[in-house]
Amino acid sequence: MASNPPHVSALGTLTGIGVGPGDPDLITLKALKCLQSANVVAFPQGRSGRPGLAQTIIAPHLDQQQLLPLDFPYIFDPDQLTSAWQQAGDRVWQCLSQGQNVVFACEGDLSFYGTFNYLALSLERRYPAAQITRIPGICSPMAAVSALGLPLTVQSDKLVVLPALYTVNELNAILNWADVVVLLKVGSVYNQIWQLLHQRRLLEHSWVIVNATQPTQIVYRPLTTYPCLELPYFSLMVIRSGANPLP
Repeated sequence: MASNPPHVSALGTLTGIGVGPGDPDLITLKALKCLQSANVVAFPQGRSGRPGLAQTIIAPHLDQQQLLPLDFPYIFDPDQLTSAWQQAGDRVWQCLSQGQNVVFACEGDLSFYGTFNYLALSLERRYPAAQITRIPGICSPMAAVSALGLPLTVQSDKLVVLPALYTVNELNAILNWADVVVLLKVGSVYNQIWQLLHQRRLLEHSWVIVNATQPTQIVYRPLTTYPCLELPYFSLMVIRSGANPLP
């Protein structure tokens, strides 16, 4: 008599959710429902044993879900990064292969320089059967301009967003044609950027927002009075150089 085949659990689904830039209330209803119904909640592990930003954002919404902190090191070595992403993907796959649904909380929006992208790509390459879905969120530039009480763009404004590691020369060239520029993680180049904006007479049309929507949020304006600032990691600058008038 032939024996019955072993029972194989249906695969769980990995869902990436954008949880906003800091305020726990800036999460969509769809993301919240998914978060609260998940078996496992994953997020980037914080540094030095402290909770990371994504974990802090979702903490008020958690109940009895299994927590899965994943290590995404702050390094630039491609081999070490690839290894870390693969290890994170392997840990998630262990849950998915047991039929558990996993939610990965990503600060801001998934598609906007989100950590989730590295996890999803690694998982898809190593485990093609993985089922992955995405729920968008609010990214930091949108939160920052809301803190300023300004629109990000109006009329025919041309928008440029520059991630970290841009140079002053790059920005100078972009300001020749862009109407609105957002500089992410501006702290490491702030003093040089300030000098450029001074030369171009744009200090009155530029703002720095630190930790947008978080309890520690700070807005610096006008920048004419801040030639030197020691800014933390989550700091961005908005520059309005175009001619379109604000409403």
